[in-house]
Amino acid sequence: MRIGWPEKHMDILQQQLSAPQIEAAAARIRPYVRRTPCLTVDGADLALPGIVVIFKLEFTQHAGSFKARGAFNNLLSRSVPAAGVVAASGGNHGVAVAFAAMRTGSAATIFVPKVASPVKIEQIRAYGATLEVTGERYADALAASEEFAKRSGALPVHAFDQLETLLGQATLGVEMEQDGPALDALLVAVGGGGLIGGLAAWYRGRVPVIGVEPEQAPTLTHALAAGAPVDAPAGGIAADSLAPRQVGGLMFPIAQRFVAATVLVTDDAIRTAQRTLWNLLRLVVEPGGAAAFAALQSGVWKPAAGQTIGIVLCGANTTAVNFD
Repeated sequence: MRIGWPEKHMDILQQQLSAPQIEAAAARIRPYVRRTPCLTVDGADLALPGIVVIFKLEFTQHAGSFKARGAFNNLLSRSVPAAGVVAASGGNHGVAVAFAAMRTGSAATIFVPKVASPVKIEQIRAYGATLEVTGERYADALAASEEFAKRSGALPVHAFDQLETLLGQATLGVEMEQDGPALDALLVAVGGGGLIGGLAAWYRGRVPVIGVEPEQAPTLTHALAAGAPVDAPAGGIAADSLAPRQVGGLMFPIAQRFVAATVLVTDDAIRTAQRTLWNLLRLVVEPGGAAAFAALQSGVWKPAAGQTIGIVLCGANTTAVNFD
């Protein structure tokens, strides 16, 4: 169900998340991020005949995920105090902020929940950030990071509910449109909504943007049904990247207007997608990174014959290469 467009958010989309603002963010972060490639695959090679699949290989981005875009845009467009930056993360955002802070010479303190994967924790430490592991889920780490920001004066860098973050993530859409063929639809995994919010703001309905969520973490699906961000379950195999308690308030009206649909995938479908990407294409992605492809492969979202479908493979912070 869609409700009326909240008037107070209109300027965010029309001015602050406009195409010129997104293009300016792309220019700002260009020296610091990779222009990740697109891989064109005949659907028949994936047992999906009659379509073409364009994979955006964003898992090859610095720090292993699209989160580097938002992290760099924050640190390059805001004034960072001597206390540095602070971020809460299920894992990937923390890795990205730690990397961006290292590259720009800032201190960083990263709060992650106990559910964060060991490989992401190791990466955060390797980039020189101060790491705090606290609470069971992302919401617990976020609360702790907010208290730290008040106490220390560090600059908060939100994982998804912040304009600078949305602008940074939207730059992925600029690249896809410039580098790949015209798309009939774009499938995007959803956690807090920073990536899909940025992409929806960039495409503005020119391409149907489909949100893909784990069945055990249906944050955007529940929000759209309720007409506002609401608490949702936060579990499943991708809980370290796709399971905040709620989607962001900034991205939600964008989703209401420009996200064409959301679908839910099972943990088994995500595991199968990971195995297929490895077995057929030799691509290693984490569960959250494989979720969008899982929707296509499992059939919970079906394209029309002859369509060209974009899929963002958004993260690869995992050590797993044997998915049996």
